[in-house]
Amino acid sequence: MVYATLAGAILAEVLGTTAMKYSDGFTRLWPSLGTTAGYLIAFFLLAQTLKTMSVGTAYAIWAGLGTAAVAAIGMVFIGEAVTATKIIGLLLVIAGVVVLNLGGAH
Repeated sequence: MVYATLAGAILAEVLGTTAMKYSDGFTRLWPSLGTTAGYLIAFFLLAQTLKTMSVGTAYAIWAGLGTAAVAAIGMVFIGEAVTATKIIGLLLVIAGVVVLNLGGAH
């Protein structure tokens, strides 16, 4: 159950960050509200996760997979450049999350 809560926190953070891209510096109401809601939900769910998971493991998974997801969304849907360096970076982030999870999750 803790991983489902963490997955929800990651999803909310990714949606909030994606909405921020469209908020135009918080000058557009609905994307700005989406950003706020996404981050409020993300922090609430992350806090619930931290009740039963170590902070280092939870944060590594949340930040790492959220970063990788937002970068992938940027490249696939928003038209940001896809380069070998970015792909290698994403793979390294994911590998780091896996290694930290293997070393700290119970």
